[in-house]
Amino acid sequence: MKLVIFDVDGTLVDSQAHIVSSMAAAFAEAGLPCPDRSTLLSIVGLSLPYALAELAPQAEPHTLERMIAAYKDTFSAIRQNVGAQGFPLYAGAEAAVRALGARDDVALAIATGNSRRGLDAMMADWAFSDLFVSAQSADEHPSKPNPSMVAACLADANASAAETIVVGDTTYDMEMARAARCHGLGVLWGYHGRDALMSAGAARVLDDFADLPAALDEIWKG
Repeated sequence: MKLVIFDVDGTLVDSQAHIVSSMAAAFAEAGLPCPDRSTLLSIVGLSLPYALAELAPQAEPHTLERMIAAYKDTFSAIRQNVGAQGFPLYAGAEAAVRALGARDDVALAIATGNSRRGLDAMMADWAFSDLFVSAQSADEHPSKPNPSMVAACLADANASAAETIVVGDTTYDMEMARAARCHGLGVLWGYHGRDALMSAGAARVLDDFADLPAALDEIWKG
């Protein structure tokens, strides 16, 4: 069985405005100056505690805990206010997932830096969520690029690393794939650029979701 593991933020879902707003609330809670938008988005993909520690290295542990709580509360409130329409799938994402899910030789999974609560809420709005045989969140695993989430997906799908491709928009996704001895496939509609993704180990980098099926088959053929 071949396996495709998708990242969520920046790969399937465009949530950058809500991430920025929630980060601003976290920094306001700590009374710290908020980094600029590009800096905030550069750490998308890391689990929240690691992301905030990276963005606010001067913050004491108790301050980071307050920031984490403020981020989660703000993000949850945004989700409740805007609903599914506020977390749109990227163009072509649903069609690509459904096409892969219809194949007998391919299983699908998710590995995200989102919390379990956030991931479950998001997937509850997807009419295609039942196509994923495994969905791993930051609450059960170390942060990317640790390969723990990939290992869980491999076990759930009964797939081998050699036949598995991680699809993501950040270097953390590509490094995670490499650490798990899987293939990495980068996408350019998220947060990290082509050169960074290739340097982190991406076998290919896509400009459009429509190119995904052909790119996957090309990697599998070796």
